[in-house]
Amino acid sequence: MRRHELTDEQWEVLKDLLPAIPTRGRPRRELREVLNAIFWLLRTGAPWRDLPERYGPWQSTYHWFNRWRGDGTWDRMLEALQIRLDREGRIDWDLWCIDGTTIRASRAAAGAGKKGAPKNPQTTLWAAHEADSARNCTWLLTAEACRSPSKQRRARDTNRRNSKR
Repeated sequence: MRRHELTDEQWEVLKDLLPAIPTRGRPRRELREVLNAIFWLLRTGAPWRDLPERYGPWQSTYHWFNRWRGDGTWDRMLEALQIRLDREGRIDWDLWCIDGTTIRASRAAAGAGKKGAPKNPQTTLWAAHEADSARNCTWLLTAEACRSPSKQRRARDTNRRNSKR
């Protein structure tokens, strides 16, 4: 048993939630091996191509991950596990959340623009309001206090050009 792999007890819980392997065609990899590969990738945060060889080709793992995402297998697994935990009294629905501390965001996600890209503060303000940012968000308070002068500036520039003619 390796560090990121399923225990026998965990596999017993999950094996019935996975779709059946087709009996025709070429022999498929064991689904436990596929799950171990996917969980290794998710837990380490490594790129697909860095999957250790003991799990087989990364393309096969990606294929199964993508297929299960498309056909709703992951959603059914999550739902079944949530129902089981709820039945056992081990889940608190008031505190149900996903830990996002390891999710990396680009500079643009924090409000900074890309290098050399034109700035569009109206879009940024619109996105902040659509995301329903809380009032205690410092960036949103600053953005609301400093409304975009771009419309006023454009109107002034147009009037100056017209008055010079």
